[in-house]
Amino acid sequence: MKTTIAASVLALTTATSSFAGGHEATLPQAENAWFTAAQERIAAELEKRDNTNRALNVILMISDGNGVGTNYASRVFAGQQEGGFGDEYVQPHEAFPSLALVKTYNVNAQTPDSAGTGTAMMAGVKTKAGIIGVTEAVNRGDCSTLPGNTVASINEIMTEMGKETGIVSTARITHATPASAYAKTVDRNFEASVPEGCDTQKDIATQLIDAMEAGIIDVAMGGGMRNFHADEGGRREDGVNLIERAQGLGAHFAMDQATFEAAPLDGTPILGLFENSHMMYEADRADEPSLAEMTAAAISALSTKAGDNGFFLQVEAGRVDHANHAGNLARVVRDQKAFADAVAMADEMTDDADTLIIVTADHEHAIAFNGYCGRGSNILGLCMGIDGGGVGHSGEPELASDGKPFTVAGYLNGAGSVLIEQPDGSYFGTRPNVTEEEATDIDYPQQALVPKSSETHSGEDVAVYAKGPWAHLLDGTIEQNVIFHVMHHAATVE
Repeated sequence: MKTTIAASVLALTTATSSFAGGHEATLPQAENAWFTAAQERIAAELEKRDNTNRALNVILMISDGNGVGTNYASRVFAGQQEGGFGDEYVQPHEAFPSLALVKTYNVNAQTPDSAGTGTAMMAGVKTKAGIIGVTEAVNRGDCSTLPGNTVASINEIMTEMGKETGIVSTARITHATPASAYAKTVDRNFEASVPEGCDTQKDIATQLIDAMEAGIIDVAMGGGMRNFHADEGGRREDGVNLIERAQGLGAHFAMDQATFEAAPLDGTPILGLFENSHMMYEADRADEPSLAEMTAAAISALSTKAGDNGFFLQVEAGRVDHANHAGNLARVVRDQKAFADAVAMADEMTDDADTLIIVTADHEHAIAFNGYCGRGSNILGLCMGIDGGGVGHSGEPELASDGKPFTVAGYLNGAGSVLIEQPDGSYFGTRPNVTEEEATDIDYPQQALVPKSSETHSGEDVAVYAKGPWAHLLDGTIEQNVIFHVMHHAATVE
């Protein structure tokens, strides 16, 4: 048996080498489109060369909650929107030459939160869940543990190098991921105030304006206006109007599409707060800029002021996470498409020779996919049967053992649970007989198993994609804090 296998391998190797060498192909599948496409991929890989230039600019793009599973759903959705089956589609970041898997756990949490993951990526150390810009020596909520345990963010480091820095998010700009650029806090929830007696730190919104005054943050755009004032709708307990303070420092304040478009891109500091809380989902967006528009404005403003010194920019698609929490995949994939558009914008506006772009997620969600679905089944809709005589699906839904169809995607837990609370406090339920029209509605919450008011994160790995100087250092399976060290090395290497 071993001799037969060895002979077969030798014959295959010889034939493949002949094909690769440009001679007449001897393999029967040599003209197959899948075969030739794979050969083209190998040829492209052989042409790759490591970029060891010093990075003038660094852009970290985080799609909050867009783990490997969520990314798959978004890929298929984007491809189907363009008329394809979906799975063959390539998102902009998926074409980047370097790729790794990332372990996302916090030091005290198998399933991470965005405060701990944000600190890992922005400061190079893993820490606990719920705390930002500090080491694991801090106890969440205990202000007395803050002194001596803070860390420097990549924004602070880049500022010391003479670079301009900015943050853009569709979440509140004081939310965990963007806050990891500038804040040191024992609790991510201290966005507009701190508890009585907590004299070791300021609230996160105040820390942002402090950072702008110190020149650490030059552009900040997102939601969260309520945390910056005490007027109607505001949450500040100290009565301070931080928006007016920022304007007093010379910042342009934007609050809608018109004031965003009026923002000077000549290096003037920009503070954009487009919603009281988070910005709108992309599916509902009105009178506020898209993530791609904010990314373009930030790059223009930062690069103009930075000149030959370069810049650092963090971009976050924060609402991918929130739609996942709601079990609302229809909004997840639309916000992820808006993020992909921002990636394409950042790539178009910069040069691979001197700009490192890293695209990743902070964590995944408890999303799951059913089988066995025929190709072209709507990623938001019902799982259709496989057609043995063709390529597209059969047009008939697969049925479960209860005789009912099921969707391609679902969640392990969340508001869409098929288990309903009974008057006695117990849970019982049977699956509803969902239709394709119902499943593809923009407001449909995917079916879930475990009942939860809000679907949860999960602890599985996420992917990181990169291009530009030293992108090749992102390889294999890495700890999340390694991302910081790649950015730092790329920007400081001689």
